[in-house]
Amino acid sequence: MKIAWFGHVASERHYGTMSYSRMMLNGLSQRAVDVVFFFHATRERHLVTPPNVRAVRIGAFDILNRATVSSLRAERVIKNVLRSERPQVAHVSLSFSNLDATIPELCHDFEIPVVATWHAPFGPPGTFWGTAMRVIYRMYTNTLDKYDAVIVFSENQKRMLKKNGVERAPLYVIPNGVDIEKFAPGESDYKRELGARLLISYLGRIEPEKNVNVLCEAFTSLDLPDDHVLVIAGAGMDLGRLRRKYSDDPRIIFRGHVTDAREVQRILRASDIYVLPSEVEGLSIAMLEAMASGAAMIVTDVGADGEAMRGAGIVLDLENLEGQLPLAIRQLIEFPEFRQELRRRARQRAVEQYSLQANLDKLVHLYEHLTYHPYTQSYAYRDNPI
Repeated sequence: MKIAWFGHVASERHYGTMSYSRMMLNGLSQRAVDVVFFFHATRERHLVTPPNVRAVRIGAFDILNRATVSSLRAERVIKNVLRSERPQVAHVSLSFSNLDATIPELCHDFEIPVVATWHAPFGPPGTFWGTAMRVIYRMYTNTLDKYDAVIVFSENQKRMLKKNGVERAPLYVIPNGVDIEKFAPGESDYKRELGARLLISYLGRIEPEKNVNVLCEAFTSLDLPDDHVLVIAGAGMDLGRLRRKYSDDPRIIFRGHVTDAREVQRILRASDIYVLPSEVEGLSIAMLEAMASGAAMIVTDVGADGEAMRGAGIVLDLENLEGQLPLAIRQLIEFPEFRQELRRRARQRAVEQYSLQANLDKLVHLYEHLTYHPYTQSYAYRDNPI
């Protein structure tokens, strides 16, 4: 089987979607699936890809580091490659670029069915970010209906898309997954390196909607011992401000964007508690990696995160996050038996429901059952694949 994949590579703006493309390309390659990987130009001279993956670079520029605009030559490049490679299926990780609505038409010209993964986060409607993302969902309704299948991460997200007007495209729930062998409990010297007895961590973008400032305030409000450490790994517009604000507190360590996967593993294996206090999420891959690594989890009930963690971690409402978060952290610190039980449950939940291998099985099965019907000029499944 040959797949055309439209996805993302290294970027401070695309942490989650970048990880998604990387994991899926590696997984498909391991299954001997041939992949033509369309991606936008980056600063790297050479992109290292797995076996069976041919990379096709498309010129582009970013608008305020928020939106990607493909070059004027992009459509011609895509057409030429599709014509020569003739993949059986195309898969687009949204948002790819301003070509999100055009790629299905380009693929259909060659009778290639096209699948989309809808990464857009969402949150409670009463919040600023939750309301803003609902506007994005409505704006993308017509675009999503051009695809032959749309992958979402939860039943809640599926209901939300239908409520906002997606009618034609079939919606399938295939959540993000994590390599449960790579991300697993194990030895780590990271706490010893820091001189920490207890380690709390956050890995991800440091943007306003992530509420990293609320986490830092909650941590400092508890007046914890010097050997209780908070590690913040990630980059974003709030990083500089938070570094300056907490520069006098040696217990808070800002690592910046950690690109070495082995270092991410070392941090997560050492983490006693992982906190994700976001206002909007899709389904956080960093959260799944922390779960699989056996950290006790504290997350907000946004996107699919609350659905993933309920019964296996502490799930907080956004309405009183500033009041609830310090109490949740203190509870896990003062009751180590409870913390250990949540660590066990988080690992078990990741293994049972968010294994990357199991989700790749579902994805490949979907590819194999998506067929073109020339008489109706439409695409459908031979049976119910998922």
